[in-house]
Amino acid sequence: MKVRLFKPSVGKDELESIQDSFNSAWLGLGPKVTEFERQWSGYIGSKESVGVNSCTAALHLALSAYRFPEGKKVLVPALTFAATAMAVLYNRLIPVFVDIDERTLGISLEDLERKVDKDCVAVMPVHFGGHPVPMDDLVAWAKSRNLKVIEDCAHTAGGKYKGKALGTWGDIGCFSFEEKKCMTTGDGGMISSDDVELLKPLRQSRWIGINKDTWARYEEIVSGNPDTNSWYYEISNIGYKYNMNDLMASIGLVQLQKLDGMNLRREQIIGRYLECLEKLDYIQPAMPYHLQSSSYWAFIVRVQNREKFIAHMQEHSVAIGVHYMPLPMQPLFLQYASATPNASSIWGELVTLPLYPDLTDKEMEYVQTIITSYQ
Repeated sequence: MKVRLFKPSVGKDELESIQDSFNSAWLGLGPKVTEFERQWSGYIGSKESVGVNSCTAALHLALSAYRFPEGKKVLVPALTFAATAMAVLYNRLIPVFVDIDERTLGISLEDLERKVDKDCVAVMPVHFGGHPVPMDDLVAWAKSRNLKVIEDCAHTAGGKYKGKALGTWGDIGCFSFEEKKCMTTGDGGMISSDDVELLKPLRQSRWIGINKDTWARYEEIVSGNPDTNSWYYEISNIGYKYNMNDLMASIGLVQLQKLDGMNLRREQIIGRYLECLEKLDYIQPAMPYHLQSSSYWAFIVRVQNREKFIAHMQEHSVAIGVHYMPLPMQPLFLQYASATPNASSIWGELVTLPLYPDLTDKEMEYVQTIITSYQ
């Protein structure tokens, strides 16, 4: 038996939604993007959302909204995907790498206090693997220091912390709908905030800086009051080709309806993993999984002899992964490296095991058998 590491849960409903876009002959930035933005905002309880083509784009634009002076600093966790820190560099800012909490793998509040200085303007917490950062404590800490909070929610969609949706605690929340994530649009992302005015310019930024996108111009033409100057638009600021399109949104609108069910299935699978690991002393969960109102993207464990364990799983055709090498260890970020001892030591034990809603009970039993047969 071969078991994948991740697999998007898509099918007939998504195909029918795509067919609808085909039938309308509108595939780019259009009405389905607008509808997806509206439904997403309603789902998480946010006033405004802007659809983009990736969470990387979302993070880039979220930071750009504040127009921080070049050379200012942004606090980011050492253990995260490169996009978190790349967004900082895109904005000509300096990433300050903060160590992780050894229990949760999220950003360490203690190390934040050590690393913050007068040049810091924002903090970007990552809900690593889908496990919530204690946002009440972090937001209070950030506000007392006049720091903006941009939540990197690439690993979570639909999760809550103390009854409030992740991505709505900070000033801006950034989400990923990449193929492997909690829900997918193939690729794609979303920027959400209760500050409507803050997000308004980002609609232009995602579309080459143009103040009136193609769909808006088209709507003017078909409104019954066509203006011979409806083609006219202006570009006042630099922009990017970051827009979501209607094909993405077609998938997203269906996936959003399935999201709670997919998260529940992941909770069930993780529960079975946790039951299995209770009997083993050579492998343990990487974080304290809380299986209520959760949205864990990955199931990660800690193994002492990682290479031997990986070889064992691969030998039996069970796909595994490692998430992630700490960013200060990457050549690009070496110049920004600082002491992050927890990230440096813990990452060497981390292994990601298969987790996706379509993982069958039979496949799950097989993976458990292979785990328990490891010596």
